[in-house]
Amino acid sequence: MTFSKEQEQIDKFRNDEIAQHYFEVLRTLISKKSIFAQNIGLADVAGYLGEIFANVGAEVTIDETYTAPFVIAKFKSPRENAKTIIFYQHYDTVPADNDQPWTDDPFKLTVRKGYMYGRGVDDDKGHITARLTAVRKYVREVGELPVNIIFMMEGAEESASTDLDKYLEKYREDLLPADLLVWEQGNKNTEDQLEITGGNKGIITFDLSVESAEVDIHSKYGAVIESASWYLLNAISSMRDGSGRILIDGIYDQVQEPNERELDLVERYAIENTDDLRRLYGLKLPVLTKDRRDFLKRYFFEPALSIEGLSTGYEGQGVKTILPAQAIAKMEMRLVPGLTPAYVLEKIKEHLKKAGFDRIKVTYTLGEESYRSDMSAPAILNLIQQAEKFYEKGISVLPTSAGTGPMHMIYEALGVPMAAFGLGNPNSRDHGGDENVSLADYYTHIELIKELIASYE
Repeated sequence: MTFSKEQEQIDKFRNDEIAQHYFEVLRTLISKKSIFAQNIGLADVAGYLGEIFANVGAEVTIDETYTAPFVIAKFKSPRENAKTIIFYQHYDTVPADNDQPWTDDPFKLTVRKGYMYGRGVDDDKGHITARLTAVRKYVREVGELPVNIIFMMEGAEESASTDLDKYLEKYREDLLPADLLVWEQGNKNTEDQLEITGGNKGIITFDLSVESAEVDIHSKYGAVIESASWYLLNAISSMRDGSGRILIDGIYDQVQEPNERELDLVERYAIENTDDLRRLYGLKLPVLTKDRRDFLKRYFFEPALSIEGLSTGYEGQGVKTILPAQAIAKMEMRLVPGLTPAYVLEKIKEHLKKAGFDRIKVTYTLGEESYRSDMSAPAILNLIQQAEKFYEKGISVLPTSAGTGPMHMIYEALGVPMAAFGLGNPNSRDHGGDENVSLADYYTHIELIKELIASYE
């Protein structure tokens, strides 16, 4: 099997009329801010996407019932009993504010040394245009589609997919039946292998807060008066031990253990390890586990309790000898199948009360359930077979990622096999400054999607 080299892919991209046309569409998409968290540009971008798809013959629906419009674009095959592939995408992005270093304007698509840069080139606008390019190339070069193609695009993914469940309930019958749902995005790993994943962890985020007095108190009373800061720190410490194990009753009882195929996939394909994490992040504290099997099991299949941020007391210049009257911590727990946000929240409240920290106020902020697949569905096995044709270093098939997204919500609504893969690289810097995608990876993804369509002939 002969694989194309990077420069060959770049040359093909630059000489491809259809790819260049939709690259200009991507340029416009990047220039249009669409940020749910700031309520910016959602209707504008949804409308623009509707125009782009309608102009090439898709049957387009734009539903503006909720804050972020829901866009469905259908390409119908003339074949009787044709199967259906759904592309789940999102057109919203995270902000690109002054807290992040960007070489150029983040909302202007730029190209440097074989890479494109801009907010959303990987997460997730670049995937929309690449996949649409593949559909258009197939029709231009081959003819009628052998499979129905549906682009399902939401505008609140970066804010826990607000209202997506309502849209899915409303349009469920319009989307089904389907053979495969291709997830929004994905990337190659550090071994230059394409990762194909079948799930993600869930999450619950919550605030823990306490008020110990009406005002801050002089610290001369520290021997006899409890401060909000110590009270909160002790409460947090009661929830996890030094090895990272969660000490909240009932959490591990509900965890759905991985099956043998899921364990085998992780053992075979996962490349994450403690040494690489030390080098990547410059770790200065001890890791929680060194054993590879234990590391992989925890990383992919177990929940994790983390502190996102702490705020209490005086943090200005010099000193201020006080006992803080208020303290707050932003917390999260990554969830695995078997754990729901509602269940975990209740167990956290029960634990704090039982441990004597009944003064702690627990405030829920957001939550998503987790989903995991053993990647054995025929449509996913077919996808794996097609992907192997395009990546010289091979592919990495994993039953889940450690990140979070609305996979569980979509699977509960549609029940369709799902697989995540895409055009990103290990340093695409999603959510960070200089978000980027290789031009070669972009074009390879186009070719893979086109081949996936052809596999239904």
